[in-house]
Amino acid sequence: MIGEGVSRPGVRGFLLYGSMVAFTIGGFLIVRWMGRDLAPPQGAAVARAAVGSDSGQMLLHVLLALAVIIAAARLCGAAFRFLHQPPVIGEVLAGIALGPSLLGHLAPDLAGYVLPPSVAPQLSVLAQVGVVLYMFLVGIELDLTALGRKAHAAVVVSHASIIVPFLLGAILALQLFPLLAPANVSFTNFALFLGVSMSVTAFPVLARILTDRRMHTTPLGVVALTCAAVDDVTAWCLLALLVAVTKAEPMSALVTVVLSLVYIAVMVAVVRPALGRWVLARDGQGLTRSVMSVACVALLLSALVTEYIGIHAIFGAFMLGAMVPSGSRIARELLIRLEDIVVILFLPAFFAFTGMRTQIGLVTGAQAWFLCGVIILVATAGKFGGSMAAARLTGMSWRDAASLGILMNTRGLMELIVLNLGLDLGVISPTLFAMLVIMALVTTFATTPILHALRPERAPALGMAVAPSA
Repeated sequence: MIGEGVSRPGVRGFLLYGSMVAFTIGGFLIVRWMGRDLAPPQGAAVARAAVGSDSGQMLLHVLLALAVIIAAARLCGAAFRFLHQPPVIGEVLAGIALGPSLLGHLAPDLAGYVLPPSVAPQLSVLAQVGVVLYMFLVGIELDLTALGRKAHAAVVVSHASIIVPFLLGAILALQLFPLLAPANVSFTNFALFLGVSMSVTAFPVLARILTDRRMHTTPLGVVALTCAAVDDVTAWCLLALLVAVTKAEPMSALVTVVLSLVYIAVMVAVVRPALGRWVLARDGQGLTRSVMSVACVALLLSALVTEYIGIHAIFGAFMLGAMVPSGSRIARELLIRLEDIVVILFLPAFFAFTGMRTQIGLVTGAQAWFLCGVIILVATAGKFGGSMAAARLTGMSWRDAASLGILMNTRGLMELIVLNLGLDLGVISPTLFAMLVIMALVTTFATTPILHALRPERAPALGMAVAPSA
């Protein structure tokens, strides 16, 4: 009786399901028969077919390219983490390896299939969106309150770590301009850009190195993070000025600079307190979908405003992130939710796009490699030497001053963002772009082993001999 009771509903369900499938198929066949003599407008049919075919092929290539890019980035990043190096170096090298410098040179047919030139526009869009999101996260990680408390202790070091490399970069431009500058670029713009590119410190990479070595809470770590934060803010302001001057005529550049100052004043005087009150009112709820939506819209609008002004969308993203109260629950959850998708998907796309534009083969001959070495030496002398000298003047020991100097010489991803912007603006040539990418990699790669030599892992991170006011 029990078996019979179970089998009857099973048979009825099977018959019902079979009837539904048969009804669906039969109904579609009837509709198909009724439409057998219909024909679409010829022009529209051809247009749709062409668009569908192209978009299908493009989507295929983009999906394949992203899969290869992410896999290569994760593998190379893991390898460099195993070597006690920042994973970002491996991810950047993976992007360069997939470009014409390695894969395109060794296996051009494979490179043409995996990363054909036709996917460059799509990768460019993904890369730019990723950089906008990344700069928003960098801004959120800046603790402006702590910056205000500690800025007086690091003001000399941070200013020296900007001024010295900037001036050395501008002086170096005197030699590089006749050799490596693109056509139709003024010396002023070229020198400004080279100075800014020498002045950048990779705040996120530096923070990761300090955290991995458990130095981020030491006096040295706090001052290093403060100096890097001041550097980032100053460098992006200088970069915004450079973009304004490069894109516009003299009067238009003046308008852009004035609008930029107005934008910064509004963000600090109006948006920051309003955003602080809004976050405080909703912090107990955490990052709901409504709050996330408001944050995304605000991010896009801020980026849109700075892009419209003429100082690039990344500046607007960075500024809005810096206005978010860094200690709030919403800020922490924004970092948690956005960081993985940005780091795993968008940034590897940016590295691959950078790799497609980096042609190490352009650096050929003894003179080119000599100039590349000079660029590395000048960048290191400006950042490391300027920071170390200023740190000694503030009372730090030689060991602490040297440690701070090598930390400030870390460039990483922030440098690549600046370099891509310079290439887009036509301020630097592809050859100089490749040299500066090499400089960014070498200076970042050198940070960990030199810091380890200065402060072995088994030795505690010592404090600095600074004045009590620090």
